[in-house]
Amino acid sequence: MNDHALSGTSTLRGWRKSSYSGAEAGSCLEVLDNYPAGIPVRDSKTPHAPALLFPPPHWSAFITAVKDEAFRPLP
Repeated sequence: MNDHALSGTSTLRGWRKSSYSGAEAGSCLEVLDNYPAGIPVRDSKTPHAPALLFPPPHWSAFITAVKDEAFRPLP
């Protein structure tokens, strides 16, 4: 596994659905707060798959971009 993926995350407790996940069924991003090595993020449809692990500054920049609506659908 590389430095940006975390395996065995299905055994970790405290996952929460991101408030930015879509309302449609099956479109859920889950985040684990207070993980010492960074911010784990996974797809709720595949909880046994490895999670992406973001360094805190990168995660903060991503959240800022989402709040600023930087990710709009292409025309």
